Amino acid sequence: MSGIKIVADSTCDLSNDLLEAYDIGVIPLMISMGETTKKDGTEVIPDEIYKWSDKTGQTPKTAAPTLGDAIEFLEPFMKRNLDIIFFGISESMSATCNIIRLVGQNMDYKRLFIVDSKNLSTGIGLQVLRAATLAKNGASAEEIIKDNKEINSNVRASFVVDTLTFLHRGGRCSGVAALLANTLKLKPEIVVKDGKMVVGKKYRGNTKSVLLKYVQDRKDQLLSADPDRIFITHSGCDYEVIEDIKQYLEDLNVFKEIIVTRAGGVISSHCGPNTLGVLYISK
Repeated sequence: MSGIKIVADSTCDLSNDLLEAYDIGVIPLMISMGETTKKDGTEVIPDEIYKWSDKTGQTPKTAAPTLGDAIEFLEPFMKRNLDIIFFGISESMSATCNIIRLVGQNMDYKRLFIVDSKNLSTGIGLQVLRAATLAKNGASAEEIIKDNKEINSNVRASFVVDTLTFLHRGGRCSGVAALLANTLKLKPEIVVKDGKMVVGKKYRGNTKSVLLKYVQDRKDQLLSADPDRIFITHSGCDYEVIEDIKQYLEDLNVFKEIIVTRAGGVISSHCGPNTLGVLYISK
């Protein structure tokens, strides 16, 4: 039995089935809707966030877990003297990794390892599943950390935003830019680079054609990607669109696993509905 516990924060966007199959623990981030603050995934789901945002014209605020919640979650693993490896959302985007460091300091626990994923969503999830697989196969905590250092910068995470309304409400783009983009049906690609989000290509057209074009534009990268798995992560896209993209990826005959996951509350709060990305590790 492994003496390692793999833990991530809720922005990893892994399904409950995956979390259970790989024995991964998840610490929820916090989502504030007006005066009410709830835990991502356990107390609020994306559809509730969309409904509140449309009703109020506001975007929820997100925050790292509290120190108390993090201690409460990790303490049982500490009592079992497990090596704990925590994978957190990019430190350029959140204080979550720092909160977990404080847990180790406050509890004087020396076998708590913090990994800055330099990513978000299933860009974290890819690293988490890889680590969990290594742990199951008998790798030590140090070996898992070393492996992550080798592949961390090769994780490719990007997605296309259907509307800039949510980013505008959250103060991440101007009202003029949002109005212009929505009027012209421009859908920007957001790419994670060096732990930060930057704007890539700007697509134009209906959601289905844009998302398929976005994936097709990555064909050369996909053909040379790590074949173990690829994620299609979305924030509530139509089933038909997701199936078309999945079929395209299957036809490339590269990946052993093509996993579809629904983005959680934190990602959905900032990107809004009908956002979709493909996330994988390059060789």
